[in-house]
Amino acid sequence: MYSTILLPIDGSSGSERAVDRALAFARRFDAVVHVLSVVDTGNEPVGLDRKRRDELRRRAEKRSRQATAQVRDRATDLGLEATRAVREGAPHRSVLEYATAEDVDLIVMATRDRPDVRLGSTVGRVIERADVPVIAVPSEDGPSVDAISYDRVVIPTDGSDAAERAAERALEFAETDGASVYVPYVVDTTSYDLEETSRSVVGLLKEGGQNAVEAVAEDARERGLSAKTDVLRGAPDEELLEYAAGVEADLIAMGTRGRGGATGDLLGSTTARVLRRTTRPVLTVR
Repeated sequence: MYSTILLPIDGSSGSERAVDRALAFARRFDAVVHVLSVVDTGNEPVGLDRKRRDELRRRAEKRSRQATAQVRDRATDLGLEATRAVREGAPHRSVLEYATAEDVDLIVMATRDRPDVRLGSTVGRVIERADVPVIAVPSEDGPSVDAISYDRVVIPTDGSDAAERAAERALEFAETDGASVYVPYVVDTTSYDLEETSRSVVGLLKEGGQNAVEAVAEDARERGLSAKTDVLRGAPDEELLEYAAGVEADLIAMGTRGRGGATGDLLGSTTARVLRRTTRPVLTVR
């Protein structure tokens, strides 16, 4: 299922959490780990002469080589096959180009700090543009490689194609660990005044939500997994964060684009808000 995992690192403490996750995934799927560090040439001080600029780049490249070698050695100690690479350029572009060139199946990267997960950040750009699933790991994520498990997987849905793709990937993870699956749908009360909306419309919204969650749950049960469904009301990101905390989720899976409109933009912009605020790993699928 996943034979090649790309792990971009930047030397931050958040990267360490992503390293643990990537190595744990690699052990589960017997995957090759590609450790990548990018020297950000667009982040150099303005006005440097060529000699000074070249010296700064050499130092940055040396740090990157050392960091990638350390992670590669950790992977090797765990019995995994690993390779490393250092690139120069815009980080998000380098990550995406490397992923395409090496035909990777999964990208695991740190969010560094939650406010940094936005359109325009490295993580945000990779999530929005990657053709493969991306797992964003928050800096607070703490289990060691051996302690990481996926016993409870939350799969929000709005019935959109993106949500269905995310559900398919999430169920693959859940199936590997025999996880319990939780499938919520949120009727977005920020888009509708449910006190003023007719009962028939509210009923249709709930019915659509029930159909969406049952479709995912049925797929989970066909794989031999337990599945619980819930139709919620409220602001989608707040409801999903509270829901994930309530079931003590080990992983949240979301599409990067949702249906919007009558189903209440559950995914898409909501995904970004969840990524900014969650303390749990999030699997995103474009």
